[in-house]
Amino acid sequence: MSLWAVTFLEYWKRTSSILSHRWDCSEFEEIEERPRPEFTALAPMTVRNPVTGAEEPYFPETQRLSRTLTGNMVIILMIAIVLIFLIAIILYRTILSIIIYRSQNAFFIFSAGRIASLTGSMLNLLVILLLSRLYTYLAQILTRWEMHRTQTKYENAFILKVFIFQFVNFYSSPVYIAFFKGRFVGYPGNYNTLLGIRNEDVRICLAVGLYVQCIFLKILLKIYPSLSNSKLKTWWHRRKLKPAPSQEVIDEPDRQPELSPWEANYQLLVCEGLFDEYLEMVLQFGFITIFVAACPLAPLFALINNWVEVRLDAQKFVCEYRRPVVERAQDIGIWLTILKFISYLAVISNAFLIAFTSDFLPRLYYRYTTGSMRGYIDFTLSAAPANFTQSHMTCRYRGLRDDKGQPTQDYYHLLAIRLSFVIIFEHVVLLIGRIIDWMVPDIPEEVEIKIKREHYMAKEALAENQQRTSLNQQRTSINQQRISLIQHPSVKTYLTSICCFFQQGIDY
Repeated sequence: MSLWAVTFLEYWKRTSSILSHRWDCSEFEEIEERPRPEFTALAPMTVRNPVTGAEEPYFPETQRLSRTLTGNMVIILMIAIVLIFLIAIILYRTILSIIIYRSQNAFFIFSAGRIASLTGSMLNLLVILLLSRLYTYLAQILTRWEMHRTQTKYENAFILKVFIFQFVNFYSSPVYIAFFKGRFVGYPGNYNTLLGIRNEDVRICLAVGLYVQCIFLKILLKIYPSLSNSKLKTWWHRRKLKPAPSQEVIDEPDRQPELSPWEANYQLLVCEGLFDEYLEMVLQFGFITIFVAACPLAPLFALINNWVEVRLDAQKFVCEYRRPVVERAQDIGIWLTILKFISYLAVISNAFLIAFTSDFLPRLYYRYTTGSMRGYIDFTLSAAPANFTQSHMTCRYRGLRDDKGQPTQDYYHLLAIRLSFVIIFEHVVLLIGRIIDWMVPDIPEEVEIKIKREHYMAKEALAENQQRTSLNQQRTSINQQRISLIQHPSVKTYLTSICCFFQQGIDY
């Protein structure tokens, strides 16, 4: 999956270069893109553009840097607030489970985990929606305050702020389930507790709650935008634009007034861009690459989801939105950088998932040391201390510990093997990714030849233009010399006498 992500990005860069050349946008950001209207209106000074030579508004870089640093501090504060809310919801779910467990009602005790999970998921959904609205509004204000020159730079800064928030917001629960769940339970005779409850029980409640939350939130967050952005907004927009019924319509209720195409188009919603669509695809790309070792069927579900969503988006953009205004763009901007970051993170994440979460390495280690898999389950189980149980039965639990609860030598051998596997896996996959990057050029050969041909033709046209300009300058100088010669007094007198001589001959 990691190699697929690298290959996918490489071939996407090729497709992007083909499209940008076809639509003449290859050098749009460097040369042709103009300053934003807001930047033009608020910039305190103007300077000459060294590329185009035109006077353009200018904002000092030192002030922009200070504003960017201030905005980053606000972003860090908002991320801290998000993490505080997530921890608060986890504590709420845990404390609610403890309160229900300590009650005398058998039904509530039996359903304590479900009640805590359901209420915690609803509360977390509400917090996510409210914080998303607040954070998006705050990100727009901060990005506008940072005074970016072009629309591309403005959108890249805004996208980065929102993605960082959504990354923390959506991936915090799967990260806990994949890497931290069950790591701090303890062992018989030395269990870790929270408010008198063993962390194992707390972990079960939390794990069930987070699993329910992942499924519940993904479904609701998938339905909510379509309802809020399409159906409800369309209904409310048409309700506001609906004219008052005339007398003819009252007399003939079955007769509906026919609208012209431009009037029907005006009643549709205004297309606000593709930011939400990009964000949804990038978050899905992260889920199917970062956690693919934990759920190998995730890419298949994503494929089915995208196949259905292509049809739904087509219906939405054709039937519910106005025709959008065309805007030029060289590429997808900072989204490609974010996808690269996710692909690198996926390599590290899957390496740790395989090494520390699955039984892949312990099985290989046991087979290598013993020669077979006989007795592997006993190898993974440890015996609890004799004074831990009141019966003569031996209590077994999963872990490589001795009778005193200390890690055995096999535990440290496996730890060294796991860390070595992470390092080797990461380097091998990233090396193969670099090889794929080197073997697959970012620009296809046909497009590169066309670009070189265009540059050659442009140089030829420039040289021809310069030659034509020099010839025109020579002709102009010769004409000026002729005019100055004719206007000389002696030459002028001689020409006058000749003209008079010819005039006399004609008269004669």
